[in-house]
Amino acid sequence: MDYCCATLKANALPVKVGGGLRNQSNVFWGERIKSRDSNTQLFKSVKSERKIKSGVVHSILTSPDINQDNVTFQAPLFETQKADPKNVASIILGGGAGTRLFPLTSRRAKPAVPIGGCYRLIDIPMSNCINSGIKKIFILTQFNSFSLNRHLARTYNFGDGMNFGDGFVEVLAATQTPGEAGKKWFQGTADAVRQFIWVFEDAKNKNVEHIVILSGDHLYRMNYLDFVQKHVDTNADITVSCIPMDETRASDYGLMKIDKSGRIVQFAEKPKGIDLEAMQVDTRVLGLSELDAMKNPYIASMGVYVFRTDVLLRLLRFSYPSSNDFGSEIIPAAVRDHNVQAYLFNDYWEDIGTVKSFFDANLALTEQPPKFEFNDPKTPFYTSPRFLPPTKVEKCRIMDAIISHGCFLRECSVQHSIVGVRSRLEYGAELKDTMMMGADYYQTEEEIASLLANGKVPVGVGENTKIWNCIIDKNAKIGRNVVITNGDGVEEAERPEDGFYIRSGITVVLKNATIKDGTII
Repeated sequence: MDYCCATLKANALPVKVGGGLRNQSNVFWGERIKSRDSNTQLFKSVKSERKIKSGVVHSILTSPDINQDNVTFQAPLFETQKADPKNVASIILGGGAGTRLFPLTSRRAKPAVPIGGCYRLIDIPMSNCINSGIKKIFILTQFNSFSLNRHLARTYNFGDGMNFGDGFVEVLAATQTPGEAGKKWFQGTADAVRQFIWVFEDAKNKNVEHIVILSGDHLYRMNYLDFVQKHVDTNADITVSCIPMDETRASDYGLMKIDKSGRIVQFAEKPKGIDLEAMQVDTRVLGLSELDAMKNPYIASMGVYVFRTDVLLRLLRFSYPSSNDFGSEIIPAAVRDHNVQAYLFNDYWEDIGTVKSFFDANLALTEQPPKFEFNDPKTPFYTSPRFLPPTKVEKCRIMDAIISHGCFLRECSVQHSIVGVRSRLEYGAELKDTMMMGADYYQTEEEIASLLANGKVPVGVGENTKIWNCIIDKNAKIGRNVVITNGDGVEEAERPEDGFYIRSGITVVLKNATIKDGTII
């Protein structure tokens, strides 16, 4: 009777995870757990007097007429499944009213708010998608979407498929459809996706295995493919990107508790009081030092998720058909009976949800060294090409500032401020701790002279005007000898008839507003 045995030197330990063979991943950042026995015997060898070499097949034949042969071979590799950007689509949520950012959102959608001198908030997730290789992008819009739609059309035109294959950018605007439910506007983040669920079941999206849900009001740089890879490695149904959070801001976010494998075991949306204290965890499990863990005792959701497509559709259509929000309803409910994993994002991230956070995030760009920079050559941020001339500066004093394209600065002072595109600052003007968004158009020297001669105010900042701690929206006309410093320390004020609001002590000059000569705010 002929019989044989074999011993293999395995190159990877096969571990069964959710029905497939793959290297097991550890908690958050996808490190491989090393096997205790890297040389795993895959087949039992029969007892023999001769020693069998590892990595060698040895035939033991009972027939004396046949010589024994040794055959050496390489054991097969067991590789981890790689996330393929072609199988990933992203949904950017841009339909909220943006009430906390008012008055900056009075005439535009929140993702269309200018940031950093020449960008808009929507450019952040859009650029992150493109840099991650994800080129199937849907954008859900509802409120004040005209300027957002115009910016997207001008900036992110993937052509007719010749250059970007099957990539696309599609705006899904809130609309009415047949049936009672179809007469309602978006009721929340989950409801917005549900109302367009037929799009993701469409034939051209049949190969989309994972859907990344993104927000249009965050400032950060992230490789979403690493995020999706972690999702694949842990065989997760849902993965939530998270950051360590301090106690002062924790109640503004969804908070979570996790087990040692990184699986979310409890999720609470914006808890207060006793419920907030109950969500404290030892964040050293995230890799934080003891000191940092004491400062940041919470794990906060970034509002950035990745779903398996079939799981997302099932949750929205069948499991929770009346749930309207991902953070407060879908995710907390799914934690009970789905594999919901946490992904640690250990880098700069800021939620631009309020006027103060928007103001602080902009001025932080001028610091040295800044916590966040737009100018990374490997992962650039894209925006609308304006083809503007270089900025012209005449005898100015500029310290810790960002000056955008096409500006004219004449013998003025700019300190710890951002000056947006097409801005004009006249002689003796002083900007300090100010975010100036710029203008959508130029006025000629003749037009400016004519306006001044008739006692009117041109676009820009006039002579000898002093502006501190202020946000100046697009196309604002600020006259000569104006003082905007909020010297009385007012925290909140509404003066739309005079062209400004005050939010958290920050003066906000409205878009297209006129501040007359000699005004003191």
